Amino acid sequence: MARPRQPIENNRRIPHQARATETVAAILEGAAQVLEAGGLPAFTTNAVAERAGVSIGTLYQYFADKSALLRALAEREMTATLAAVAKALRSETDPSVEGRVRATVRAMVNAFRGRQRARKAVVQAVLAQGITVEMMGPIAAFIAETGAAPHRGLARLSPEQVFVLSRALMGAIRAAVLEEQPFLRSPTFEDELVRLVMAYLQAVTAGDPGPRRTIA
Repeated sequence: MARPRQPIENNRRIPHQARATETVAAILEGAAQVLEAGGLPAFTTNAVAERAGVSIGTLYQYFADKSALLRALAEREMTATLAAVAKALRSETDPSVEGRVRATVRAMVNAFRGRQRARKAVVQAVLAQGITVEMMGPIAAFIAETGAAPHRGLARLSPEQVFVLSRALMGAIRAAVLEEQPFLRSPTFEDELVRLVMAYLQAVTAGDPGPRRTIA
């Protein structure tokens, strides 16, 4: 009499999924290391596979080409930065408005775990692929949600104010990354970014109407 088949398939799915997640994480970490070591000129799928310790065939199971790798790396770092910003806004260490603004600025400046060459390469690639607006979508949505539900004294921001403030802050950081400014992670640069945000928030909170509009 034949033995009944054992339901082993379900027992294998979770380990398999876990291995796949670990493999993707290893590939993306390898990509970040290759970019940090040699920038875009050194960035090839073979170099990434070698650094990640996987075969080139395994890499192509998850990523079609270099562009897909760069995009996935950008999305991973964006998600990590948003998580750090959310944590900063909930900070109990310094619950003042300035304290949480400073923690938020620090989280954004220190994205990519301080890997400045890798960060520059990813920003350049995202700009070249013309998907800047698409990649900014989740960031803008996050900031808009924050502005719509103020945190302990932060001003309620209109959509226009969210746009101006978020682009001013992220634009300054992005320019410092692309220009390889030596002060990117300096306390002075952090202070100036905090000054920028605080001055704008204070003006909004005070009800400053801004420049007067004239009708021609």
